[in-house]
Order: sequence, then structure tokens, then C-alpha cells
Amino acid sequence: MARKKAAPDFEQSLTELQTLVERLESGELSLEDSLAAFEQGIRLTRECQGALSQAEQKVQVLLGQSGETAPFAAEDEQA
Repeated sequence: MARKKAAPDFEQSLTELQTLVERLESGELSLEDSLAAFEQGIRLTRECQGALSQAEQKVQVLLGQSGETAPFAAEDEQA
């Protein structure tokens, strides 16, 4: 079942944000273009923070369902 996405996915937003930062750091944008890029960067940052917050909430719900967490042991540590 495919789910609808109201906003671009996290990875796409993060890639766009990295591109904006590179453009801003280049110093080749006009003041107006820099402000527009900064505004877009703030929007993308908020989208990324929202996606991370939702993911954290899902993890908390999943951990809360079992009531306990178990420490992770790598295969090398199991004897």
C-alpha cells in the first residue's frame, strides 16, 4: 500500500539544504538571492526537524509497546 506524502521526504530535503548551503558559502549570490536561499533553507530545516521528531515519536511508541528494551549484543560478543 503506497502512502501519500504531503511534503518531500527527509533525504530530498536534506540534499536540497546541503545544496543551498554550498551556494550560500560560494559568495556568488546577490543579497536578494542569498535572502531567498536563506528563507528556503529555514523552511527545509524545519521540515527535516519535523521528520526527525516524527521518527523519534514512532520509536518511542514502539519501545513503549513492549515495555522493556534489551541491550544489543553484536554477534562477536555472543558466546
